[in-house]
Amino acid sequence: MFIYFLAAPLLTYSWLLILAATIPAIILMVKVYQSDRLEPESPALLWKMITGGFLAAIVAGLIEAATTGILSQFMPSTSLAYKLILYFGIVAFSEEGMKYYFLQKRSWYSPEFNCQYDGVVYAVFVALGFALFENISYVFSYGFSTALIRAVTAIPGHAAFGVFMGVFYGQARGHSYLGNTIKTKSYQVLAVLMPALVHGSYDYVATLDSLKGQLIFLIFIVLLFAVAFRLVNVLAKNDRYFNIVRRRMRH
Repeated sequence: MFIYFLAAPLLTYSWLLILAATIPAIILMVKVYQSDRLEPESPALLWKMITGGFLAAIVAGLIEAATTGILSQFMPSTSLAYKLILYFGIVAFSEEGMKYYFLQKRSWYSPEFNCQYDGVVYAVFVALGFALFENISYVFSYGFSTALIRAVTAIPGHAAFGVFMGVFYGQARGHSYLGNTIKTKSYQVLAVLMPALVHGSYDYVATLDSLKGQLIFLIFIVLLFAVAFRLVNVLAKNDRYFNIVRRRMRH
């Protein structure tokens, strides 16, 4: 009993940290899921997307650790070239590339992937699985202040990157239904390239230290979130089945 009395505050604090780290991601998942008006995805498939995000975070972290160490051997970390290569080349492409890898691996051939908006749902769930894993790690290392900051920046940021990925991923799957290989490949490339560019821009702007830099970051994230949520609403409203598109093309 005495041991439990001593451990109780620590256990309670740990659960509070977990809640602080997970609730923002869960809220965004629910928002995207509820916007799927045609045919909501099964919990089993969505769980595969979330765990795919977990795996993507682990693999991307290993890639970043290895490549950042190599990069630091060639140029000082304070140089502009170092920051551009780090944020756009290493962090953005390793994270978005791994998200896309597990996204495609776990959903491309799923019979549930039969609507345009499904691509957004899957990509956002992978992205938020990634953010969830990352946030829990950060929160246990740095506490509630980190949870609060990431709740309004990094977690919605990953969701926004997921929206951009999902827009092109859904287009790629739609064109694959039509047998258009060139457009399928083009949209698959864009599904990695576009969120990576936005992600790199986000990370770079977030490091600006001046008051002007902080204002630029604030404007950037407001515009990013506004565009992402607008895309979710428009794509969900105009969602359609792939087989309907195919039938129309034939006629």
